[in-house]
Amino acid sequence: MKKAFLQLHVAIFLAGFTAVFGRVISMNEALLVWYRMLFSTIILLLFALGKSTIRLLPTREIFHLIGVGAIIALHWLFFYGSIKYANISVALVCLSAVGFFSSFLDPLISRRRIDPTEVFLGLLVMVGIYLIFHFDDTYKIGILFGMISSFLAAVFPILNKHLVTKYDANTITFYEIGGGWLVLNFIVPFYLLFLPKTNFFPGWSDLFWLIVLSLFCTVVAFNLSVRSLVKISPFTVNLSYNLEPVYGIMMAFVIYQEHQMLGLSFYAGIGIIFLTVIIQTLRVWRTASVV
Repeated sequence: MKKAFLQLHVAIFLAGFTAVFGRVISMNEALLVWYRMLFSTIILLLFALGKSTIRLLPTREIFHLIGVGAIIALHWLFFYGSIKYANISVALVCLSAVGFFSSFLDPLISRRRIDPTEVFLGLLVMVGIYLIFHFDDTYKIGILFGMISSFLAAVFPILNKHLVTKYDANTITFYEIGGGWLVLNFIVPFYLLFLPKTNFFPGWSDLFWLIVLSLFCTVVAFNLSVRSLVKISPFTVNLSYNLEPVYGIMMAFVIYQEHQMLGLSFYAGIGIIFLTVIIQTLRVWRTASVV
């Protein structure tokens, strides 16, 4: 259990950098995610050379993993869209709604009873988000994209929970990231048709940050997150990921001075969100079993 929590929180810390990279990289959200998944797939293949860490799976299972990868790709697409149309803080706080969505989706998909405590904690997160945005509707499109991203983010850990009992994390990561990239090949042309972008190829600066993003914030973080699901429930993973906004927002404050745009309601909302993570972590530690 301790190792699983360590893996999870290292993954969350690394994920906290993704929003900052989303602003640093000048490409639009569609191309950013396309390159991120392409480079991540290449890195996974390089790691697998000579080690046979990626298993060949039955066709049905491959399509299942590609489907999960498509959800991940769309999650990232809307997440970076939220950053581009709003800012890092808005996108990350919207992502905190993942706990609320998970409290209903996990029982629905896993066919178990709804846990009233999980619903209560999820609702607390929504209160935090309401406090943050109640007095500011400046970033409507960014907030909409952020909430869609949060919903999608709640889905794939639940689906992965059933896969980690059958396959290792390296295999799952490769098929899902690679599958998500394949699906994006059908989406990006239509995306660029309506939102054309001239710099299809990244410059040297964008290329460097895309590789860093792909290696540390995608391959390493995603792999660790999948491994943690062996011992920890999807709801706990999703709720714990509410710390990603805390890390990311702190970075945005330091690098981009975004705290100058935010008021007291923002900090009250962040406090409530942080409290829910602490409560759920204590619940899991006390029971030392899957929630």
